[in-house]
Amino acid sequence: MNTKEILAELKSLGSESIKKVLMKHGAREPFYGVKVEDLKKIQKKIKMDYQLALELYDTGISDAMYLAGLIADHKKMTKDNLNHWVKNAYWYMISEFTVPWVAAESSYGHELAMEWIKSDKENIASAGWATYSNLLALTPDDKLNKKEIVLLLKKVEKEIHKAQNRVKQAMNGFVISVGGYVPEFTEVAIESGKNWCRYC
Repeated sequence: MNTKEILAELKSLGSESIKKVLMKHGAREPFYGVKVEDLKKIQKKIKMDYQLALELYDTGISDAMYLAGLIADHKKMTKDNLNHWVKNAYWYMISEFTVPWVAAESSYGHELAMEWIKSDKENIASAGWATYSNLLALTPDDKLNKKEIVLLLKKVEKEIHKAQNRVKQAMNGFVISVGGYVPEFTEVAIESGKNWCRYC
């Protein structure tokens, strides 16, 4: 399948009711309102295609951008590709799910997570925290930088109350991921959450 054929299929699968729901959460035109389950059916047919993923993402159509993440070949994704994607991830389904999934599985996951976290742009900073959360799920515990994780937990405690809304959500997700994926830090993460949550 090529980009034109996929866009035609996405258009045929679109739903006005789903569009209305997604628009309330930040999606914007042009997009078709395709169910994720239908996107995954297309993914099964394509499997993995680096160039096609880049083309679909660059359409700026939310459904196509999400599908791009599903079929992206993370081994071929370059740092430039990923920075381009995060800069154009205009709402949280893309910035906190699509881009972090691909980034975390790429060769640049850790590097970009740490870089993006520092951004003053909401979609980029939230993508950074979400990417690090995915890295916690993918990386064996003995390969994790434990000191860095502790420093990031302290960063959340210090900065979450003044962070932008989506960044707050992603920071909270990071704390939960630390507690869930790194057993030796479960209590530390719970305590960290208590430290900033008591002021909620």
